[in-house]
Formats: sequence, structure tokens, C-alpha cells
Amino acid sequence: MALTYQQPGTATFIPELWDSELLVAFDPLLVWASSLVSNNKYEGEIRKKGDVVHINSLLRPTVGDYTIADGMTSERPETVDQKLTVTEAKYLQVLIEDAERVQLAGSLDSPINQQMIRALAREADTFMGNIIATGATALPAVVPTGGNIPQSLYSAILDMMLALDDNDIPAGRYVVVSPKVKRHLIEHPAIANAAAYGEGGVTANGVVARLAGFTVASTTAMPPGVDIVAGHSEFATYASQFTGFREGQSEKYRANYIDTLHLYGGKIVRYPELDTKKADSTFDESKPTKGIVKAAVTWPTS
Repeated sequence: MALTYQQPGTATFIPELWDSELLVAFDPLLVWASSLVSNNKYEGEIRKKGDVVHINSLLRPTVGDYTIADGMTSERPETVDQKLTVTEAKYLQVLIEDAERVQLAGSLDSPINQQMIRALAREADTFMGNIIATGATALPAVVPTGGNIPQSLYSAILDMMLALDDNDIPAGRYVVVSPKVKRHLIEHPAIANAAAYGEGGVTANGVVARLAGFTVASTTAMPPGVDIVAGHSEFATYASQFTGFREGQSEKYRANYIDTLHLYGGKIVRYPELDTKKADSTFDESKPTKGIVKAAVTWPTS
């Protein structure tokens, strides 16, 4: 279908291509909402703000001692319900005087559109970072002295490893650190020579290195009062949906508009045996998760 502003020679323009281009440009900018830190297995069919995705957990059955006299006692399976609500609805809308020229010039490759995508990504990542940090278990603050900052930070990460080990958190863990922590941490030989200890660093989604069972990433979108967060993506979930692009003639300006709506939500995922089940067959979400830990750094003043 030809649009009102198109000429016969440019009828091959297909607006639907914008959706995939936005996702390609959006995803690499995420850290907290990336698959490294959050899973998206419960996304479901999100259509509007307020949609709810139900997550059911199956309680582990009780193991009994078998005797000939007593035989076996059956028990019914029991589930615990969790609700992931799509709470956020963010949009982008731009006005362009020559829509055809912008479309044919490479669409989202233009600097202004790249900046808008970065703004959307920042909003979503900051939102998910706050969800994760709020639900994480707080460990004692790291208090390095001027001469041992790299070692103190590295030891703090190993303490986080121990805390996760104690709760049988599986492999595939992450550590997200602030830029200031990263600046000092890479001075430690285990990070500076990561190839000898684990795997060298890459740049996708802010990844610095892979080391000691952790993928180490850094972001400027750190929640307030938190410098280091470690955990596993199974303990936080992020549901996201772009509703597609619209385009049309602005009623107020002599220009065409192009916009999109981003719907998303996030939550801490609870598990039987790790979290407290309430009488109404839901989890007590007032308590922090054992699958994510956090710490602040008290930096030396001199």
C-alpha cells in the first residue's frame, strides 16, 4: 500500500521493518534488563499496561521412609502463584518534515533516533536495576583503604560467590558493578589478566570479563546506594513489548509523526525452599531473595 507522501519510485518502503530495527538497536544498550541479568521466559502476550503474567512454582514433595507396615502416603502437588504486572508504558514520538527522506536515509541510523532509543533503553534499564537492587539481600558494606582498594573489591565479589554458593545458586552468575568499582577492580591481577583466570572481557551489554564463575559487567545505571550486585538471571524476570510504529500527519504541525509504545514490567522471582510461602499460597515478597546479593562501597576520603 502506497502512503500519502510516497512517490511511485519509492513504493518499496515497508514501515514494518522498523520494529526489528528498534529491537536490534535497543537490546545491546541494556545491562539490568539484558538476558545476562534478567530472564524473559514469562513475557507472554503483553498488549497493554496493567496486563498480568502468572508464574506458578511447584512445591517440592516430601520424601518419606518406606516400611512394609506403613506403606506409602500420597500427597497432592501444590503450587505457589506469583504475578508479574506490566506497570510501565513509555513512548517515543518524533515529528519530521520529510518522512520519505528520513525513511530512505537509513531510518534509525540517524543520530536523533539513536538518542531516542538510548533514552528508552536507559528508562527500562534503570527501572529493572531498581527492581533487582530492592529485592536483593544486602551484605556488609565494603570498606577499602587507600592502598588495598582492588583487593578489597575483589574479595567482596568472592564473598558474594560464597553467599550464593551457600544457597546452591546455579552456575551462570553475573556481577554488575559501578564504573568507579570497575575502574579499581581492573587493577587487580585476576581481572587485568582475566584470560589466565577465566575468560577475557568483551563489550556487549557492558561486560568487562568472565571470572570465577561470574560474568562481570558494568553500567552507569546503578541504583542509588549500591555499588556491586551479584546473582543469577533466574531470580529476576523482565517482560517487554513494543507495540509497533505508527505514522501519520500531525494535527498541530506541518509535519509527519512517527511513534512507538514500549510496555514492560519486572519482578523478583521466588522459589520454594528458598522463599517463605504464605497461607494464601503466595510467597512473602517483603523479604529479599537469596539468589541476588548487593553491597555498597564506603570509599576512602583521602
